[in-house]
Amino acid sequence: MRIARFAVNDEVGYGIVAGDGEPVVVNGTGNGAEDQTADLTIAEIAGHPFGPGEVKLTGARYPLADVRLLAPVLPSKIVAIGKNYLEHARETGSEPPAEPLIFLKPSTAVIGPGDAIVRPDQLSQRVDYEGELAIVFGRLCRDVPAARVPEVIFGYTCANDVTARDLQSRDGQWARAKGFDTFCPLGPWIETALDASDVQLTTTVNGEVKQSSRTSLLIHDIATLVSYVTAVMTMLPGDVLLTGTPEGIGPIVAGDDVTVSIEGLGSLANRVVDGG
Repeated sequence: MRIARFAVNDEVGYGIVAGDGEPVVVNGTGNGAEDQTADLTIAEIAGHPFGPGEVKLTGARYPLADVRLLAPVLPSKIVAIGKNYLEHARETGSEPPAEPLIFLKPSTAVIGPGDAIVRPDQLSQRVDYEGELAIVFGRLCRDVPAARVPEVIFGYTCANDVTARDLQSRDGQWARAKGFDTFCPLGPWIETALDASDVQLTTTVNGEVKQSSRTSLLIHDIATLVSYVTAVMTMLPGDVLLTGTPEGIGPIVAGDDVTVSIEGLGSLANRVVDGG
């Protein structure tokens, strides 16, 4: 099931996306690519999808092309994992850490499909894309054993862990480099039925493939990551865990269109602009 957060007539709600076809571009990015969502609809649900009990429909249904998709969740926190693909660790000049490397991104970094990634061009001379698989938690949890990890995962979405690479190197820690507003695009929706253990992840810039890998190449797999993170902190419903980016990271500049696609899930597209 695909759960989306959307806006129509200035009202924001959640809904179930249904229909045939796999959308490639959501909300558009102005690069001339066609929006392939015409055959999809969204059925509004009452309230939000993270509460107890079954999801209930309101009866309202809209063509997906007539709504604006928003970030599918507004997390209280985003926990991210660094250097979790071997070749990515090596392209940064290091070996992968023996244990998952945790860092945080603020909730204010989140944007949705079609929203602009704003380069802080007065502060950073190099801003990079990092396509990732994101886990969305469905319940409050702490100290989750590996065998029970599926019980706490609500679903998965696409993410872009945008990074000011020069600031990351300069600061010696990652809070500023990873924390700018707009530096965590999420979307286009949450896929609750995905087996994310071995799916293709692709990042393109202006249609050119920059990253291409599979989640089966994660050094620390999904169960390990969830167990490790929840041994440190409590995760709340709607919180997000970024699982790491594969090799192929690189800079983006104003006017670039960046798309993160995950097999069986969909695609997240954002345009880059310069800011202050």
